Amino acid sequence: MVSIPVSRRESLALLALLAGALAIGSSGIFVRLSETGPTATAFWRGALALPFLAAWAWAERRGAAREGVAREERSSREWSAGFFWAGFFFAGDLALWHWSLLLTSIAASTLEANLAPLFVTLFAWILWRERPRPAFLAALAMALAGVFLIVSPKLGQARGALLGDVLGIATAGFYAGYILVVARLRSVFGTGLLMFRTTLVFTILLLPLALTQRFLPDTLTGWAVLAGLALVAQFLGQSLIAYALAHLPATLGSVGLYLQPVAAAVYAWLLLGEQLAGVQIVGGAVVLVAIALARRSQTPQPAS
Repeated sequence: MVSIPVSRRESLALLALLAGALAIGSSGIFVRLSETGPTATAFWRGALALPFLAAWAWAERRGAAREGVAREERSSREWSAGFFWAGFFFAGDLALWHWSLLLTSIAASTLEANLAPLFVTLFAWILWRERPRPAFLAALAMALAGVFLIVSPKLGQARGALLGDVLGIATAGFYAGYILVVARLRSVFGTGLLMFRTTLVFTILLLPLALTQRFLPDTLTGWAVLAGLALVAQFLGQSLIAYALAHLPATLGSVGLYLQPVAAAVYAWLLLGEQLAGVQIVGGAVVLVAIALARRSQTPQPAS
């Protein structure tokens, strides 16, 4: 095999990261255009992506050494609960986020969902006593201020006007749980196998609720929207980011986190005519800065 120079490999990885972030940023547009219910849309996102993820997992396992595969199969039984919880948290993430996208702006919902890194540190603090640095607490306060600016135009409206933003923030909590579980699973399993099994679990979990909503699209265009969501966001976007994160430093890899809400806002503006008030744009910028500061201070300090 011809080795790729490090600089070239990192350049390719950076391009993959940007392309992956742009792909995932399109999720909100597909959800808005979907002819099915929000949870049904989340179900089809996983179901239609499963054959491609299965092919990825198969290719990954075939490329592994025979000894490594055998060890992975033994470990699979031991880690089955981990796959369930990863799928459970991702099911909650998608179910809440897709509802949020229908009740508030795509940009606001995507920004709120990207608060997950802050929740990761908070959960680690609560569950494992990994005390964060003061810089993280300052970033958390800044993020809350940014969220307040984002929702401020709705404070004088009807009570239901804020529901979409509440669901967007709750989405971040579920995604944080997913990140914590997957971080442990990735030390044992390959990315392809992990994504396939997690997607299989969340698809099964979402099916009962999806059946209570409008389950099937009425037109070929509706099916095309679902296929686009599954292929562009769930398979292509996640695959590109998984490749990029394996070849980039963590600080550079975090660029994708900030690009996704920006891309979502641009897509919503160009395709749906959705605009944000000036105070919401300022709030979004504050949230992005807060996330950047929080990631820089993620290294925990042991509790005294």
